[in-house]
Amino acid sequence: MVSKMISKRSSKFLTQVVHAGEIRDSTHQPLTMPIYQASTYSFSETQELKDFFEGRTKRIAEYGRYGNPTQESAQNKLKALDNAEACLLFSSGMNAITTAITAICKGGDHLIITSDSYRRTRQFILSVLSKFNIEYSLVSPSAKEIEGAIKENTRLLISESPTNPYLHVLNLEEVARVCKKHKVKSLIDSTFATPYNQRPLDLGIDLVIHSITKYLAGHNDIIGGALLGKDYLVEGIKELLHITGGVIDPTSAYFLIRGLKTFGLRIQQQNKSAQAIAEFLENHEKIERVWYPGLDSHPDHCVAKEQMKGFGGVVSFKVRGDLDATSRFIDELVIPFIAPSFGGVETLIEQPALMSYYDQTSEQREELGIYDSLVRLAVGIEDTDDLIEDLKNGLAKVS
Repeated sequence: MVSKMISKRSSKFLTQVVHAGEIRDSTHQPLTMPIYQASTYSFSETQELKDFFEGRTKRIAEYGRYGNPTQESAQNKLKALDNAEACLLFSSGMNAITTAITAICKGGDHLIITSDSYRRTRQFILSVLSKFNIEYSLVSPSAKEIEGAIKENTRLLISESPTNPYLHVLNLEEVARVCKKHKVKSLIDSTFATPYNQRPLDLGIDLVIHSITKYLAGHNDIIGGALLGKDYLVEGIKELLHITGGVIDPTSAYFLIRGLKTFGLRIQQQNKSAQAIAEFLENHEKIERVWYPGLDSHPDHCVAKEQMKGFGGVVSFKVRGDLDATSRFIDELVIPFIAPSFGGVETLIEQPALMSYYDQTSEQREELGIYDSLVRLAVGIEDTDDLIEDLKNGLAKVS
């Protein structure tokens, strides 16, 4: 039994994250969605099986690779939050991205990816898709650059907004217009923004990706991905998912549902703290530059103000110093953990030159825009003043 319907029009976001998409067991009526830990679902008679395959019954699946009630509940909740017709959950964010790309593109097609995108996404496109005769263009994150790269065989545009690590914010309405004009599908990785801060589908984008590992689940305890969009687009990708099998497990789907119920409250605090931290860092003599869309100095601040409700929990900045001086600053901090990822309740910090690009030389990193003194701070839900005080103390040791 599905819970009482929560109207999208009459309900605010914090109500939606708690109630939307919930499936209730009419027999026992548990308050929380159970974990359906089953790989196979049975039928009482052959007619029930026929009714299922011919669409006369509403049961989710006959086999766990094709669906699960816990997964279905989580997908329904995300659909409500992103205002989407359909949602698919995957075993990881990268699995969501790679499955979407391979479902949409075929040999001889061309796709466009923006340069300031997740490194693993770029690696998949640059090193794997070339084996299947799929061309690509790497362009700056702007509608003008994207349109200039479109060819007759261009099938797909992929970007993030905001991007990683410099938090560029694409004008998504302009990008959507360009893509529709040239009949190119648009896919935006909106992990940094989340549906609380930005809804790309409402701005005309075709498909949205989230790494649910980050803000949506919010506790650094699961890995998963989500893809959302219109039914007809998601359905084709779903068919490939059923073949390749990169499905989310029921326990991870359950943890996603649980995490989503506090998601709105968490992101409010992270938005608030990140804005205050960015302002503090921008005015500090030992910081060379800060990238945060909520700052007037950010090149995409005006666009971000127009299409975003908040500016997210990640702040990137350059310390005045070399690789070692930057490392000493990070080592002085007490609250943040040195770790990859972001979006959880704990504040995390990383020096991309050492974390994600350790295999590159300084010269190679600089060509990619990854400087030795670059720091990415992923703000958690700790007290804002405590975080600023910690940063202040760490910077005092930089020489």
